[in-house]
Amino acid sequence: MSGLSRKASEGEIANEDRLMTARQVATYLSVNERTVIKLVSEGALPGVKIGNQWRFRKAMLDTWLDDQMLGVGPRYLEVGERVRAPVRMLDLASCFQPSHIISDLSSRTRNDVIGELAGHASSLGLVRNRAWFVRALIERENVMPSGTGNGVAFMHTLYRHPEQVVRPFMVLGRSREGVDFDALDGKPVHLFFVLGLKFKELHLPWLTKLWQMCSRGNAIEALMRASTPGEIFAALSEAERSLLPAAGNS
Repeated sequence: MSGLSRKASEGEIANEDRLMTARQVATYLSVNERTVIKLVSEGALPGVKIGNQWRFRKAMLDTWLDDQMLGVGPRYLEVGERVRAPVRMLDLASCFQPSHIISDLSSRTRNDVIGELAGHASSLGLVRNRAWFVRALIERENVMPSGTGNGVAFMHTLYRHPEQVVRPFMVLGRSREGVDFDALDGKPVHLFFVLGLKFKELHLPWLTKLWQMCSRGNAIEALMRASTPGEIFAALSEAERSLLPAAGNS
């Protein structure tokens, strides 16, 4: 994951399952240890108290940082301009096609939506194991819901398992009725973006880019009005093109 400066060596934090101490987290986040204790004590930072010591999982911290960088929920860290992904860094068509879209989801619950979209990715040959993908997406939702508000959710796995992903992809499901997805604004989610990325370096840039695209003008309304997967793809492509003028002037 790109972004905030990390001082800990790769050897110290290479295992994402390893429990980290408050001091290690402070080093990892480049903040004071007192800040870490304050955040976890207030419930803002994901951690668990074992005896009189706080312990943390790196994967959960990375998920929390992703949301901090995207502005999902209250911001507790200052995130500099340098972590923002260049808008030309990734091309939508490189991992997304009209066939990746379910324009009318039949599911009406969170887990059913995840199963339907994971099944679609599997049917397209994008993941090797549908059951793994379902479990991995649900695991992430249980740690921190992906509904950002405004009817949109950006789903992804908590851990990166490149061996399970045939090639980097995105699938998109739309529910006109909306589904309760524990979104930040408490409203139903209508658009479900699911990312399957081989490499963590692509993860934050893609999330950032999608968030920027959906925040532009009437992008969400256009996606909801579209009648077919082809029209949805065209609306999303137009939202992507709307980012280019700023890049061209930089």
